[in-house]
Amino acid sequence: MNEVEAQVGQVQVWASRIKELALDYAPKLVAALLVLWIGSILIRMFAKVMGKVLTSRGVEPTLQRFLHSLVTVSLRILLLITFIGMLGVQTTSFIAIIGAAGLAVGLALQGTLANFAGGTLILLFKPYKVGDLIEAQGHVGHVKEIQIFTTILLTPESKTVIIPNGAMANGNIVNFTREGRIRVDLTFGLNYTASVSKAREVLGTVMREHPKVMVDPAPSVNIVKLNLDGVELAVRPHCDPKDYWDVYFDIYENGLAALQANGVAGPQPTIQVMKVEKA
Repeated sequence: MNEVEAQVGQVQVWASRIKELALDYAPKLVAALLVLWIGSILIRMFAKVMGKVLTSRGVEPTLQRFLHSLVTVSLRILLLITFIGMLGVQTTSFIAIIGAAGLAVGLALQGTLANFAGGTLILLFKPYKVGDLIEAQGHVGHVKEIQIFTTILLTPESKTVIIPNGAMANGNIVNFTREGRIRVDLTFGLNYTASVSKAREVLGTVMREHPKVMVDPAPSVNIVKLNLDGVELAVRPHCDPKDYWDVYFDIYENGLAALQANGVAGPQPTIQVMKVEKA
């Protein structure tokens, strides 16, 4: 009987302790769950607002998705740490572990993080966009795709060039498309006996009649150099960047045909003959 009474007394003690713990931790648990629920709602609302702001400011969809994921995950981790802390769990060591892990990952992925930072800057400040004709890192081509870590170019030779965004963000970039026009640099040679004014008129007509050559800025023809075999003319039409090669090849072909049709002679190589006298 005494043994039964002892067991009953032990159960009562445990029940009393459980009751005390429940009374102590129930308010904390309720408050923590309430914070977790309200925090989740606020995070979703903030993510929606951020998405609308980024869209209204014309941020690239790739960067929008990345920023949305980054901010959402970061806020949820912070909310989880707050929830654990409200339950009375010490979070100092937990935060230290996360910080140490982040530092280790950062040191291991220095190059990757540099490319990520470069991609973020490119997508934010937009030195170029998809479809632009650019020159960067020794390559010329149209921007096919801008990813968060790399930029993909398609060269005129139909080669795909993948360039890390870290190098793109820290290097020189020549954007041929941004101004909406590009100058085509051509050179034609004339004989010294040919009329420069006639050649200027003929080449000017060829450029003005080409449908892809811009009227403004007006095309120009000027003497750029005097060679041993003749005069060198600088022919400078402007066009849309996407029409560059069409204008380049057409003006050369049509210009040469027009000069020949109008009797404008091309350069003649000069050959020097030395007379050697017999001893």
